[in-house]
Order: sequence, then C-alpha cells, then structure tokens
Amino acid sequence: MRIVVKVGTSTLAHSTGRLNIRHTEDLVKVLSDLKNAGHEVILVSSGAIGMGVGKLSLPSRPGDMATKQACAAVGQCELMYTYDRLFTAYNHNVAQILLTGVDVEHEGRRLNFQNTLTRLLELGALPIINENDTVATDEITSIGDNDTLAAIVTCCIHADLLVLLSDIDGLYTANPHTHPDAKLIPVVERITPEVLALADGAGSALGTGGMSTKLRAAQMVTAEGADMVIANGSHPELLYDIADGRPAGTRFAGRKEG
Repeated sequence: MRIVVKVGTSTLAHSTGRLNIRHTEDLVKVLSDLKNAGHEVILVSSGAIGMGVGKLSLPSRPGDMATKQACAAVGQCELMYTYDRLFTAYNHNVAQILLTGVDVEHEGRRLNFQNTLTRLLELGALPIINENDTVATDEITSIGDNDTLAAIVTCCIHADLLVLLSDIDGLYTANPHTHPDAKLIPVVERITPEVLALADGAGSALGTGGMSTKLRAAQMVTAEGADMVIANGSHPELLYDIADGRPAGTRFAGRKEG
C-alpha cells in the first residue's frame, strides 16, 4: 500500500521541546519495517517549531511570529538531521519537502510537487513533508495544520491510507477527559453531522490541530476513496495492525465506487 503517516509534535517532543528519543526511535523503526515489507511510506511531520524552542533553550513557545519562524528554521534542521540519522541506520534514504498553501493550490506547483513525490517513491526514498513555517505566515500561504496538510498529500499522491498519529486513541462518543464512560468508536462508515458534532467534545483541546481538523481531513481523504485512521502516537507499533486492516484507533472508511 501507499501509506501517509502524520505525526504530531506531542509524539516527537517532550513538553520542554526536546526530542522524545524513545517515541521517535520507535516510530522510525516501525516505518522502516513497513517499507521493508513493501509498502510505500510518506511521513508528514510536525515538530520544527517545538524542536527549535528546545534547541535555542527558550523558556517557552514564543508568541511573536518572527521568533516562531526562527524556531522553525533551527528546528527543521534538527528534525531532518534526526530523521536522516535514524532512518540511515535501517538503510533508508529520506527526502525533505516543505510546502505552503500556494504550492498545493497553484496548478503548476501542485503538479511539480506530485511529480517530485512520485519520483522519490519510485527511487525508494522516504519523503518527509512539513509546512514551510518560515514563510507561510498568513491565510494566503498557510495551510494551517499538518492534519490538513497530510490529507492534501494523501489526495495528491492517491495514497491508500492516511494515519494520523496523535495524543489521543481515536474518536470517542464524548470527551474521555470529562466523561469516564466515553467509548472509543472503532469504525466510522460515514461522516455524518452527528459525527462532526463529536469534535466539540472529543479531544478538541488535545494536540495542535484538535479533533475538528482530523475530521475535516477524514472528509477529504474518504471522499477520494482512501481510508483514514486516528491512533495514539505513543504506540507506533499500532501501524502494523493498521496497515493489515486490523482494529486500531478509529478507522474512517473511504468511499468505494460501485
């Protein structure tokens, strides 16, 4: 299969902004194993700003745009250095692609991106994609969040599956933090208004994007026939079950023609 995996900052880094070594190494090991099994893997990775905060020893995540951009510039180097070092240990080459909203909305640029991504996969590389936070600062150029970016990549490259690794196990019937009786929803066949309404309670305060952005991503990719799964990034070994179609997290079924 062609699989897009999105990983959030909460999985890659501690609250200090420093790298969560165990989670990152576990993720790379599983992704490398999936490639060894014959799958094509594309990684959409957050974490540049957070890692830049740690690298620059700032006391907290900055509020002003210029410092955020500076953190992104420093953190992106650290992020790619880490991925390159870890994937090389498993004999896999990585490639960096930084995108803005203009890149995916402009027909010519989008085609260039698709062609490059397709050729990287043909060459056996593992593309690592992030939003270009050093230049994408306004509504025109900014995609906004990496859940949406991952969905755009999935649709552009006609992937079979999108996996959003987050800090929550999946979509719940209610907010599990405030409702102890909330139940994990294993499969969503159709994204109805009732399903969308769950975003207000189910993890909307967790992670950077929240549940609402994940449901919008699910709407995009399932409309193109791909499945999408939300799973806990603390357990990257779940990717084995997800790739094999076994229950894990919440799976949104792609619309099949016919």
